[in-house]
Amino acid sequence: MTRRLEDARILMYSHDTFGLGHLRRCRTIAHSLVEDFRGLNVLIISGSPIAGAFDYRARVDFVKIPSVIKLRNGEYTSMEQHIDLHETLKMRQSIIRHTAETFQPDIFIVDKEPMGLRGEVEETLAYLKARGTTLVLGLRDVMDAPHLLDAEWKRHDVMGKIARYYDKVWVYGPPDFYDPLIGLDVPPVVRARMNFVGFLQRSVSQAPALEHRPQGDYILVTTGGGGDGAALIHDVLHAYKEDPDLTHKALIVLGPYMPAAQRQKLVRKGSKIPHVEVIEFDNRMEELIAGATAVVAMGGYNTYCEILSFDKPALVVPRVNPREEQMIRARRAAQLGLVQMLSPEESRLPKVLAEALKALPDRPPPSQTSKALRLEGLPHISQIVGDLLETGDNRRLAAV
Repeated sequence: MTRRLEDARILMYSHDTFGLGHLRRCRTIAHSLVEDFRGLNVLIISGSPIAGAFDYRARVDFVKIPSVIKLRNGEYTSMEQHIDLHETLKMRQSIIRHTAETFQPDIFIVDKEPMGLRGEVEETLAYLKARGTTLVLGLRDVMDAPHLLDAEWKRHDVMGKIARYYDKVWVYGPPDFYDPLIGLDVPPVVRARMNFVGFLQRSVSQAPALEHRPQGDYILVTTGGGGDGAALIHDVLHAYKEDPDLTHKALIVLGPYMPAAQRQKLVRKGSKIPHVEVIEFDNRMEELIAGATAVVAMGGYNTYCEILSFDKPALVVPRVNPREEQMIRARRAAQLGLVQMLSPEESRLPKVLAEALKALPDRPPPSQTSKALRLEGLPHISQIVGDLLETGDNRRLAAV
């Protein structure tokens, strides 16, 4: 049932330093909430350089903060290299605080980074905490290898700050899939605030269909943002080149963050290989995945949710640096029978990858191989948000 809110406001923060995952997750949640609650307004603070490339529903908007890039070694640099990183972070922190002061949200949802990039959100958290805003930390199903996450958080007392600031901790996955804080010393007060809401189901846009969507059956090959996806694309092209029996049509989407030199090289290489089409980017990946016979991916959170949502046979080749998140997720999903996994080392062997690709369209979809398809995150979030806003002001929420 759609419910009406009188000028309720939710602010979301997505630091967006590498890839599209954080912004796309926030956008998915925001769109679901405004669909479920009339009168609700959602504003997303995003550092993504291509935040404006996506469409947003009515009552969902974004504020762009200066972009910072995360390098493969885990370090950061300003998108505009003539601006010092410290100055960029100061600008971001100022815009975040000013946006919160102006927007005056009822709920503030922070995606993944509890204190934001280099602590840039902590000042805003303290301000909003003092004025009674409900503060929510949203964690994906897998954060990183426990020993790496524990060391990173201990350096900055992150767990203590989560306990100090946050009222709720949402985990965007079911409890029987993975615990993102496993292996960490989690205070009872933090554990009590955790809610495993479930995976976030995706749907196809109601807008007109894509003009360039391939005709007939195709395997979709995607590496998300593409910043670290060149190796997998190269492996797929090599497999097609080396095995003439590999005749399934492949649509390869490079991603907007793939370096220009790599992008151009792969486009040229793909144009010479039969049964392969290479495009650079599409802002409606849900439609491409929904139309595919099967999916080859690196296994980031959003792509994994889309594989489950559209029930597609999938081959996952996870990255292992700078975080082990994708490897952990892929191993667990393969253990449950939801996907097939190849290691990056196996993917580099053309014969091994070609055999996996040839068999992929005939692989049973996830719904036939496992019962672990729990895609309940969006309705659970709407229920929680409705309860929070109703508790805050009974006059704001009424059935329509």
